[in-house]
Amino acid sequence: MSEYQLTLNDKRIAWGALLDVEPLIGSFNDDEDAIRKGTSTVLDWNLPSGIYRAKDAVIGLDKLLEAMLVQLGEPINSDPTVLLDSLQANLAVSGRESSLPLGPLAFEDWPGKELTGQAKRIGEQLVNWAREINSQKRALSQYGEETLEELEFRSHCYHHKLTPDAVAQVFGPSGGSRVMQLYNEYIHQFVLLRDALLPFSNWEEVPFEIKEHTEYKGLRFIEAARKAFLTQLLGRDLSHKSIVQYAQHVVCSDLSKAGYGFQYRLGTILPASLGVSALDAPRYLLKWHPVQTIKLDEAAELTAVSFEYAYEDYYAAPRSEAGSGTTEKADVLVLSDSSGLYAWQPSKARLSPHTDADRTKLNFIIEKDGREYAVDLGQMFRGHRFSYRPLGSENREISSDKLPRLSYHHAIDILSHPGLVTNTEGVHFIHTGTNELVSWAVLGKLYPENVILLDKADREELSAAHAAGKGYGAKFFVL
Repeated sequence: MSEYQLTLNDKRIAWGALLDVEPLIGSFNDDEDAIRKGTSTVLDWNLPSGIYRAKDAVIGLDKLLEAMLVQLGEPINSDPTVLLDSLQANLAVSGRESSLPLGPLAFEDWPGKELTGQAKRIGEQLVNWAREINSQKRALSQYGEETLEELEFRSHCYHHKLTPDAVAQVFGPSGGSRVMQLYNEYIHQFVLLRDALLPFSNWEEVPFEIKEHTEYKGLRFIEAARKAFLTQLLGRDLSHKSIVQYAQHVVCSDLSKAGYGFQYRLGTILPASLGVSALDAPRYLLKWHPVQTIKLDEAAELTAVSFEYAYEDYYAAPRSEAGSGTTEKADVLVLSDSSGLYAWQPSKARLSPHTDADRTKLNFIIEKDGREYAVDLGQMFRGHRFSYRPLGSENREISSDKLPRLSYHHAIDILSHPGLVTNTEGVHFIHTGTNELVSWAVLGKLYPENVILLDKADREELSAAHAAGKGYGAKFFVL
């Protein structure tokens, strides 16, 4: 297998072995069908066991909608627009029918803001697919009207609200209990699908397995994990670890512990910030990569691996003093190559796994003059999550004559210290030469407190940066 490579502008991050999962997608159990004989003489429905992506699940769920339309009968009573509009209202993040009304909560914390955006994007695309797929009438062509007419089962109610037009159609003269049960399951499965995909920035690409359960239909196997996850989200008590744990329940149930990412048999899940500029990267979302990070024996029972932090508790991690550096006045900062700060421009980083005492860690490694500089990948992500930006209410300008002196440090000096780098006092400026690989490595070495990410380091931004962060202790500016 070839090495997997992630592109970051003109830089590369390489690791593991590239996985080709495409032949597995949409490969379902030949002995199972979506519509099959139930426990009685009527026909039942389920998603066949196999490997899905989001759109594959939407195709499987469309069979329910097509059965409803057949059972509603006359075209005037079986217009899919009303039922699909009600689905759209359920998947919206605001409104009376919303199943997850995150919009009105107006989250200000990072996980709340990122997951609200995810819920909106995913819900809108799922409905677009649902409309597209229903227009193709695949199930009607596959099964015929007579079979779809016989589909019937009990769907336990989860109080999904319908639009008035949908209520009139489902409970009207051509509707009734059978149609309502199908529609309730249709809505609920879409809600589960949307919520299952919330942790993943590239949610359309994530492959997940659905197994045949006698007690669960389709995606209902995630209900317990989903309830715990949403309780934390709505209670504004959601941690990055909670998001990772939930993602593991969705794509892989083999892991009981959670770190900052994991590998399962269909790829690797890591924070979505990897491969993105630190200034623009999401802080809490995850991303699926088609790569086997840890080589596993095909015959081995181990099919999933958790990636854990080198420092479980960063507060207790060993620390080094950054030192005084070179002190200059902030307003005479000259961003030129004469200082030698930009001389180091690595174009490639690699991830290297290390397993010790049943714990698997990943190092982020860059090189200079034959020497490797390694930082813990988990600490790198942690440093990014805890960093500040000189924006919003923090963007208060300070006159240049009141700006404290900056201590300038070479990035390579910071990376050469053991443990996490901090200082007891002062404002410390680390220029990475606008090299994203170096910037990320520095974030993994600094003690994650009072670290402010800069974009231009002009006078206005420096002034706002001095007002950012916590009101005590040393500060580190990373450009």
